[in-house]
Amino acid sequence: MRAVLQRVTRATCTVDGQITGAIGAGFMVLLGVAPGDTAATAAALAQKIVKLRVFNDAAGKMNLALADAGGPSGGGSVLSISQFTLYADTRRGNRPGFSGAAAPDHARTLYAEFNAALRSCGVDVQEGVFGAHMVLDLTNDGPVTLILDTADWLS
Repeated sequence: MRAVLQRVTRATCTVDGQITGAIGAGFMVLLGVAPGDTAATAAALAQKIVKLRVFNDAAGKMNLALADAGGPSGGGSVLSISQFTLYADTRRGNRPGFSGAAAPDHARTLYAEFNAALRSCGVDVQEGVFGAHMVLDLTNDGPVTLILDTADWLS
């Protein structure tokens, strides 16, 4: 799995003029699924994201995890967006290939598994619509943007 995390102060996803997900402080996560990914991959990635200490503490240092991102009012949220284009192959020509992305049925299942794994950690998760044309609006905080690829740290 590949994830692009953007630390945000707010983010929304709109499909056909309707807001499908909206959050305050937290992460917007763009998630790509590979053919070999499993429910265990989704759970490991969710755990990694929940534990990342990239939110500012009172001294302005990136020292807080998602659970602490909302300040005194509670933890941060995640706006989770499926994005197969994270597996684009641009090595040849000018039109990307997407053979590195999982088939839609597999990707849809693991996208749901990933969101469920985040929720099981107590995270408020809002979602986009799998396979839909989505309009994303966010305020990037920092900016802080991280790229996680489970192929880099899972064996």
